[in-house]
Order: sequence, then structure tokens, then C-alpha cells
Amino acid sequence: MDPKQDKETARKGKELAAKAAAQLVESDRVVGLGTGSTAEFLIRELGRRVREEGLRIEGVPTSFEALRLAREVGISVRSVDAVDTVHIAVDGADRVDPGKNLIKGGGGCHTMEKIVEAYAERLVIIADASKLVESLGGTFPVPIEVVPAALRGVMSAVERLGGTPKLRMAEKKVGPVVTDLGNMLVDAFFESIPDPGELEKKLNNLAGVVDNGLFVGLAHEVIIGDGATGTIRHLK
Repeated sequence: MDPKQDKETARKGKELAAKAAAQLVESDRVVGLGTGSTAEFLIRELGRRVREEGLRIEGVPTSFEALRLAREVGISVRSVDAVDTVHIAVDGADRVDPGKNLIKGGGGCHTMEKIVEAYAERLVIIADASKLVESLGGTFPVPIEVVPAALRGVMSAVERLGGTPKLRMAEKKVGPVVTDLGNMLVDAFFESIPDPGELEKKLNNLAGVVDNGLFVGLAHEVIIGDGATGTIRHLK
């Protein structure tokens, strides 16, 4: 398939999934707002519902970008430590396996995403069909947020766990990516991840790791949009 067609098909799939998820949000709810290209469709659709349908919600953004976009489209926002509960959170994912295990963090915001989404009563993941895989691992890495002083030690420890670590470098800026929380990102490539839950724990147990992009046992539902057929499917 032509790369432009691939990109357009993915875009349509993201939009389909996002619009389906937006319909799950009811008035008078606190909503976790994810980060990334798929979550952008969700936030814009919720903004439309706020303006045109009178939807009453408070958004809890997972990044500076989600905060900026929510304000732009007219969604009232609060920080996660200012709410008693998050009724529903909606976010994208970089990879999804059939068991609803996820790799997130391609945009570098997985720590705040996990904080908001782990405490949500319901987490709905939205993705285009290209993100659904038989198993995690391979060409897409597990992002790890690392305190700068621990960078060398964490990279060595990832190698001992069988991974290939790579410091994520910034584009259009000299030096590494710095997260919203002021930390570094290590992308850890694993040929296969037979037990995502166990690897998630091992990575988080490394001194200096803030959190990693494996999300295991958190998603209640995954909505997959297929831009080629114009259909959606649900993993529950």
C-alpha cells in the first residue's frame, strides 16, 4: 500500500475509535484526557460535544499538550490531585495485544498517563488497527522514564534483562528528550515480551526508574478503528 494511503487509513481509524469512545462520556463526569495523535481526536470531539450538546465534564489532562488542547476546545480542566475520582479515562496506545496489555509512551507522557489511568474507574483505550499485535515486543520499544542521575545504571540493568536500551534524542533540539516531569527517556527494545506484567515489575524495580510504558491489567476496554473498512471492534 502507498505510504500516503497507509497514513490516511490510520488517521481514519483513529478518528473512528475516538468518536466511538467520546459517546461513552456522560455529563457530570471527571474524564482523564490522554495524550497523542489518537487522543487529540477524542479531545476535539469532546470539545464539540461541550459546545454543541451542552456536555458537562471536567477533564484531567495527562500532559501539557493535552492541557493546552483541552483549553483550546473549551473543556474545563483540573489536575489529578484536585479531584476525588476519575470516572472514565480515554487514551491511545502504541501497541495493544489480544489480552489488552499495552505499550504506551511514544509521546513521552506515559508516567502521567499511568497515574491518571490507574486511578480511573474505567479506562478505554482507542487505537487504529495497525496498533493491534499478537504479542508485545519486537520493533516497538518499551519507554522508560528515568531520573537523570540513574541513566547509566538503568541502561546497564536493561541489558541484563535482555533488552537493548537507547536514550531517546530530541528532534529540532540538541540533546535528549526531557519529559514533562524533567526526566530522561530510555527506549528499551525486547525481541519478545512473553510476560508483560513481570517485565513491568522488573523495570519499575530498577533504582532511578520513575515508570515504564507497559500498561498491564489497566484497560477495561479497547476500541479499534479500521480505517480501511470504516468499522470498529471492541476488546473487552
